[in-house]
Amino acid sequence: MINIKSDSRKVKKGDIFIALRGISSDGHSYIDKAIENGASKLIVEEGKYDIPYEVVLDTREYLNNYLKDNYKKYLDEMTIIGITGTNGKTTSAYLIYQALNKLGKKCAYIGTIGYYLDKLVYRLNNTSPDICEIYDMIINAYDNGYKYIVMEVSSQGLSYNRFNGISFDYAIFTNLTEDHLDYHKTMENYALAKQILFKQCKGINIINIDDKYKDYFMINNYVTYGFGESDYNIIDYKLSSHNSIFKVKNEDNIIEIKSPLIGKYNIYNMMCCYIILDLLKIDNKDIVNVLSKIDSPDGRMNTVKYKDNTIIIDYAHTPDAMKNVFTTVKDLNINNIYTVFGCTGDRERTKRPIMMNLACTYSKYAIVTSDDLHSEDFNHIVSDMIEGNKHKNYEVIENRGEAIRKGISLLKSNDMLLILGKGHEEYIILKDTKIPFNDLKEVNKILDELKIKAN
Repeated sequence: MINIKSDSRKVKKGDIFIALRGISSDGHSYIDKAIENGASKLIVEEGKYDIPYEVVLDTREYLNNYLKDNYKKYLDEMTIIGITGTNGKTTSAYLIYQALNKLGKKCAYIGTIGYYLDKLVYRLNNTSPDICEIYDMIINAYDNGYKYIVMEVSSQGLSYNRFNGISFDYAIFTNLTEDHLDYHKTMENYALAKQILFKQCKGINIINIDDKYKDYFMINNYVTYGFGESDYNIIDYKLSSHNSIFKVKNEDNIIEIKSPLIGKYNIYNMMCCYIILDLLKIDNKDIVNVLSKIDSPDGRMNTVKYKDNTIIIDYAHTPDAMKNVFTTVKDLNINNIYTVFGCTGDRERTKRPIMMNLACTYSKYAIVTSDDLHSEDFNHIVSDMIEGNKHKNYEVIENRGEAIRKGISLLKSNDMLLILGKGHEEYIILKDTKIPFNDLKEVNKILDELKIKAN
């Protein structure tokens, strides 16, 4: 494990604390906390202190050099796969993680749903943790015999230099749709932030040819995939309520893949996994076999049966992700679709009415509820959502548990309830407070209560 930390809360006795300056915070403000926790030395840009310290011109540059000089060996001996994009990062990364482990290649995962070492799961506060924590996890995986690691790489993580010094063997671009514009301001800035990953890749970049922002990422050594003409070309597909079957052509080779994941967008996610396995020279028969046995991660199209109805819980929290879910389920043999969803506070406001329109268009009835409010007033979020809305098939219930309860009460026969936005998450963020809450647990609690009443 590395003994240099940039987060004062994670400093342990004997660690070096390095004070990094960020966009919204300055590590120098937390030096007292680092000393209190047992820091043996400080790396700073200014000041005088009572414990050993070193003043440097740029602490971030110092950290990059320190990590490269001390831990390059670990990185060079591992195969590191990075995945970026607005949607599909978690599912694609988790599929690769599962497939490699099932094939006997020990692979760790870092991303939205946590840090996975086989059956050991550690929850993370961010999709992309701070740079010291990322190195810690890579080295921990290496020390435990893992030679592969797949990680989600967020645009903000790249902007904050959390991946500096990591030379990726493979970099995957899934797609780019409107998100995080409260931070990036423009789609071009958003794309350029993600482009950093592909400049850092020492191996092969893997690009979705069907995405309109693809040109930002078709740099250095790359291959393409998609329904459009590409190196890995999807030439045929069939979708049903229980699986997806598709064919891929690569040069003169055609392979048919059957997957338990449903929906066209999941074909893209499966393609990311297939291409990695193919580039790692896994035999086609083994690829076909393993892809038939891997599933979505928690909070991605999780299904619960209620009488002859279906409840689906999904992380979809952008217009594109919501549309993918709606277009997938609308072709299933069901009667009515009901939707419970909300919009995140303190995030880009322009997508709110788009999400509202999608929910009302595809659903018989929609229930607007709270998501992570952060510091924004719920009524202000709702006001944005309903601006210009001409639909009347919705109501507002701020309490998410009550909204889910109402959604379940609407189910009659062969209906479907979609609960969108939170997925695997275990809490709702309100200002500086994390309120314990999980959509799946709430559904199961309500269904248990209904069973007791029925008896």
